[in-house]
Amino acid sequence: MTTRPLLIPVLCAAALTAACDGDSVRISSTHTEDTDSKGALKVVQTLQCPQTMGSLTRKGSASEGGAVCTYVGPRGAEVSLHLVMLDGAPATDVLKAFEDRLSAVMPQAVAQLRAASAEGEAASAEADAAAAGDRASVSAPGVDIRAEGDDATVRLPGLHIESKGEEASVRIGGFHIDASEGEGSVDIRGSEGGDNVSVQANQDAAEIRTSAGGGATRASWILTDNRPSEAGWRLVGYEARGPAGGPIVVATVRARDRERGRVFEDAKDLVTLNVGE
Repeated sequence: MTTRPLLIPVLCAAALTAACDGDSVRISSTHTEDTDSKGALKVVQTLQCPQTMGSLTRKGSASEGGAVCTYVGPRGAEVSLHLVMLDGAPATDVLKAFEDRLSAVMPQAVAQLRAASAEGEAASAEADAAAAGDRASVSAPGVDIRAEGDDATVRLPGLHIESKGEEASVRIGGFHIDASEGEGSVDIRGSEGGDNVSVQANQDAAEIRTSAGGGATRASWILTDNRPSEAGWRLVGYEARGPAGGPIVVATVRARDRERGRVFEDAKDLVTLNVGE
């Protein structure tokens, strides 16, 4: 059996905190309501918008009755902080609207990831229909190893690896990783303790989505591209949190650097300042 090396990137994020200084636009009293296993989130009546937060500087005063604050960051990065009433609507629908508006400024990245997803499904169907080459198998209690030509399947307790030529599929616990060396793509999906993560990457573009379990809203979404959009954007995304039923606080980010870096972490700190972790 032929063995082909396959590189699967490991993606991780480190949460940083930043002190806030300067005066604030408005600070209203809040009380805690959400008490799920991840801790309490505040019910916000008006946004807290400090003059500065890490690398971010506020532009003007809060608008729309204290529901929107705008910040600028390094290299023209833009961060907007929103206080959103759900009014009975699912938080996922509200966040989808933010996602659609943000992704519209990076159409190249969206098109590349959609094309890669369609190609991956087609390649998987083609591989399933084809079978050739030598065969081998090993079976024992809790162990199942099968090989046919350049394809192999390994099943062990808590681990499932499936390789088809230049493609591989790995399942570890609640996580499922699909990768293609030929296409330069990786797709990671998983769920652990009610939390969900999804990472899709292909050549220049990548999309990362996370959400926490429980009734409260704790979600983030990032779209990146090595190639700048017409306006020069290489990264857009949001961080959103709020108690069950709302309101939720959403920080949107547009940056000309592909790396999340300080701007996104500062945007998260603004959300934390308002509603907690």
